[in-house]
Amino acid sequence: MLQLLREQPEPQAEESGAQRFALCLPLGEEVKEVEETIEEMLIRLDEFCGVTDVIRSDTSQILDETIPLIKAKVVEMHNIYAKVDKLEAFVKMVGRHVSFLEEQVLQAEGNHSTVSHAVRKLLQFAAIPSFKNKHTLSAQHTYDLPKLYRTEDYFPRNYVGTKYQSH
Repeated sequence: MLQLLREQPEPQAEESGAQRFALCLPLGEEVKEVEETIEEMLIRLDEFCGVTDVIRSDTSQILDETIPLIKAKVVEMHNIYAKVDKLEAFVKMVGRHVSFLEEQVLQAEGNHSTVSHAVRKLLQFAAIPSFKNKHTLSAQHTYDLPKLYRTEDYFPRNYVGTKYQSH
């Protein structure tokens, strides 16, 4: 029993604690300012919660709708890049073939002009009138076209023009 009496606070001690607490509390106008400040903070907290809800909904929309669309476009772009790479290789091949043919044309022009020029001069000096305006058939060279690419192999006839024709 003695212990129970010791554990219970004395009434005077409780009153002195309450008085101290009452002294810490602000007066009437200060209470109103504190209440207004708390109310304003609650409004701002509510606005903040609204903003976070919007961010969450936007994030879920991005994750559910936009990212799969972007992934599909990435796959599409990889296919386009592969086609561009093939076209670049094709253009390089055509460029090499054109350069090769251009060299052969220049060589043939050089060979033809030197031979025909020399034959004409000989015939002019010989003063044979029948040979002045005629070209000799023996001086003509035949040309065998080298094996090159065929455009139809790369662009089939049923493909060329069907997609881009205007109706």
